[in-house]
Amino acid sequence: MLSKLFVLSQYVTPQLMVSRFAGRLADHDSNPALKNRVIKWFIGRYGVNMSEAAESDPTAYPSFNAFFTRALKPGLRPIAEDEKTLVSPVDGAISQLGQVSNDRVFQAKGQSFSLTELLGGDPQWANTFADGEFSTIYLSPKDYHRIHMPLAGTLREMVYIPGKLFSVNPVTAENVPNLFARNERVACIFDTEAGPMALVLVGAMIVGSVETVWSGVVAPGNGEVTTTRYEGDEARAFAKGEEMGRFRLGSTVVMVMPKGAATWNDDQVAGKTVRMGEPFGTLA
Repeated sequence: MLSKLFVLSQYVTPQLMVSRFAGRLADHDSNPALKNRVIKWFIGRYGVNMSEAAESDPTAYPSFNAFFTRALKPGLRPIAEDEKTLVSPVDGAISQLGQVSNDRVFQAKGQSFSLTELLGGDPQWANTFADGEFSTIYLSPKDYHRIHMPLAGTLREMVYIPGKLFSVNPVTAENVPNLFARNERVACIFDTEAGPMALVLVGAMIVGSVETVWSGVVAPGNGEVTTTRYEGDEARAFAKGEEMGRFRLGSTVVMVMPKGAATWNDDQVAGKTVRMGEPFGTLA
């Protein structure tokens, strides 16, 4: 009953207004005492492991968002080096993974979403990833919230897609149809040795913004689908494990590979906790 009420409340909550307001507060730095109290409460409430942070003193962060997007200690997440190994892009828990089927991506318990819609409606990309492999990874509030490259790649295209801001936790995933293809998101397409790779950064309730290392804050956007293509010197190359973006308050990453390009490791299953840099799959 409580779960149903939680989901129903999201339909009537002014999602964008609440989330944008929370984002502005999270960036606010004019009241250090309040900021420190909120950060300390958050650490206790969600069990954040500050011993992993490059800066372990919660009061040293100038804002809540600076704390939330904190860096890890150097070397704490070693990157699997084998050239055929694809690594986890984030710390989080696997929501679902498997194969795209008839343009549908499995979400949870009878729910699915459209791959075409997830990527912004471009049939070219939908065809590229048809029958491919997907993995959806949920980042909880306690997790490290920077996103890294699963394998080396060159940036080709970024698509900002406006949308709702439902929560993306397991309860909502089980009850809101088409969840990840209706929330605000940023789809990033890279060329890799295994073919195109999509990393889709999905916004959520209370997510202040989504940003990439090449363009800064992308979401919130202007309310229209916006496609940016990168060529020549703008087509930035990334090494495996290099940071490509971050969530300023948490959410979900959907990773998609073309059919036959990669297989997920047998030990990667729904519900499993993963760490950035660990082996996740094998390239064909």
